[in-house]
Amino acid sequence: MKLGIVGLPNVGKSTLFNALTNAGAQAANYAFCTIEPNVGVVAVPDARLDALAEMYSPDKITPATIEFVDIAGLVKGASKGEGLGNKFLSHIREVDAIIHVVRCFENDDIMHVDGEIDPARDIETINLELILSDAEILQRRIDRDTKAMKGDKSLAGDVAFLNRLKDELDNAVCARAVEMTKEEKEIMDTVALLSSKPVIYACNMSEEDFSGDLADNKYFSKVKEIADAEGSQVLPICAELEAQIAELSGEEKEMFLSELGIEKGGLDLLIQKSYDLLGLMSYLTAGKPEVRAWTIAKGTKAPQAAGKIHSDFERGFIRAEVISFDDLMANGSMAAAKEKGLVRSEGKEYVMQDGDIVLFRFNV
Repeated sequence: MKLGIVGLPNVGKSTLFNALTNAGAQAANYAFCTIEPNVGVVAVPDARLDALAEMYSPDKITPATIEFVDIAGLVKGASKGEGLGNKFLSHIREVDAIIHVVRCFENDDIMHVDGEIDPARDIETINLELILSDAEILQRRIDRDTKAMKGDKSLAGDVAFLNRLKDELDNAVCARAVEMTKEEKEIMDTVALLSSKPVIYACNMSEEDFSGDLADNKYFSKVKEIADAEGSQVLPICAELEAQIAELSGEEKEMFLSELGIEKGGLDLLIQKSYDLLGLMSYLTAGKPEVRAWTIAKGTKAPQAAGKIHSDFERGFIRAEVISFDDLMANGSMAAAKEKGLVRSEGKEYVMQDGDIVLFRFNV
């Protein structure tokens, strides 16, 4: 899974990226500090792995991972090449979802590219550049399919939908906010539009705002209103605070969060929301050699889940021996769980569940 961190210059993108990855990406108070995208791979927090590690004492623990890409700040005119915009847009095209960092704090020492704080305007600026880029791509697809219709009338429905979608883009509506059927979404997905990518709006607040009542921050409420209208997600976060937390050890982090009255850090919540946004979950494998989490889409059947480990597992799939994490923990060992008949033998039509602990049987 690859997530792109985007936003206007000086909104806290690189600070958030540094906190996520401890990668030390350059963060400075001027536009286009980030030119080439910084990339960091982050382990997905999963307490279930720690519990399984205590049970199995494995030689290796391998968590699921997410790849974060810190993309340079976009400006007005990016879709026309302003500020190296075309290059930046191509980086967005490569990610699965967007973390749109929106500045929701005031600080006279950190300049804003447009002079004043206005998250609604900032969101509109970014979205409009994505929409303008999409409109050009979509028009080329419409022209091509319209010509092809002369010999293939079955394309008429596709062209009608694409024209409706183009009208929405022309009215500054992101593709992800357009109502469509499942079949129409499949058509849209063949065009790979930037504004169709799922979004989490990360509201970057000051430490005082973040630790207080969110309702008191007028900027946050405006972003939430925009996110709700287009079906996107929103997450309040303080990039500076997260950067401080990222430097702490596990025990120090727990104490620090407890003092703030926070159960989970913003970065853990961001990763959790990213999973939910893309419809992902994890199943687990456990044994002495390795305890490991595997990322799959919700609704994945057992053979395809096995294929995440190795293509031979899917090709020669026989059955999956499955137990839920909770059942295993409640019984203390796999042997005890088997005695109670809690380890199930599932076939090719079994739909995997989050937290399934699995042993795949296969023959090639």
